[in-house]
Amino acid sequence: MAKPKQSIITFKAEQSLVEALRVMPNRSSFIRSAVLAALENTCPLCQGAGFLTPEQRGHWEAFAADHALQECSECHEWHLVCSHVRDKATRSHRRRRVSQVQESD
Repeated sequence: MAKPKQSIITFKAEQSLVEALRVMPNRSSFIRSAVLAALENTCPLCQGAGFLTPEQRGHWEAFAADHALQECSECHEWHLVCSHVRDKATRSHRRRRVSQVQESD
């Protein structure tokens, strides 16, 4: 079976980043992994742009009317919570955390 064709991508980088990458044993693998991880963790609304278009902003404001940002009392990460199910979301998170702890034992 033939290997998928690969392409070369170049990008500009600050000198400090260039120096940090020089010590990596396999720069290409590290950069590929970092890019893939960043793409998997992209904001679903702005798609990684870092800002909302006026149309997206309108959708966000309509959504935010019934949702809020809330800090989890257990892991302290911020997440969106529907105003109608805030308590349910907290209970669900607790069940996941208990399950994770039990699996690690």
